[in-house]
Amino acid sequence: MDKEKIILGIDPGTTIMGFGLIRVRNKKMEFMQLNELDLKKYSDHYLKLKLIFERTIELIDTHHPDEIAIEAPFYGKNVQSMLKLGRAQGVAMAAGLSRQIPITEYLPKKIKMAITGNGNASKEQVAKMLQSLLDLKTLPKNLDATDGLAAAVCHFYNSEKVTVGKSYSGWESFVKQNQDKIG
Repeated sequence: MDKEKIILGIDPGTTIMGFGLIRVRNKKMEFMQLNELDLKKYSDHYLKLKLIFERTIELIDTHHPDEIAIEAPFYGKNVQSMLKLGRAQGVAMAAGLSRQIPITEYLPKKIKMAITGNGNASKEQVAKMLQSLLDLKTLPKNLDATDGLAAAVCHFYNSEKVTVGKSYSGWESFVKQNQDKIG
């Protein structure tokens, strides 16, 4: 009998952080939860980062995921937006690393490709495919939650493969793989 595994997927953001959880039993995934952390009402960026960290820790302590899949920031034209998104991703990763949970990053195109077969799929197409795959009764109003769930499902589909992108099993592994980013 295969060991049960829980995967937490996170779509980091400073306006809305989407997340989803799946359970894997006998190489089959089942839906656990999807939701979002709405940060729109807060204007202080540092408070938002604190809330992202705390919510991620709360999810970890409640559901005890074995692995975390996180959407990597995509390169946009607005440098300030990229910086904020990178910080949001960083604090979510730090929460997982503080609990020694392996983390894997996936580019948005890779997640979309894994779910729909099209790396340029819309959020709506990804959400509809997840609804079908996981037999979800309804979809959330904001699709950030389904983006988080999509990261978890992408990780499930890629977990059988040897290379899955950048993975970190703890601070030491993160530092080793990112020597160029450490000043």
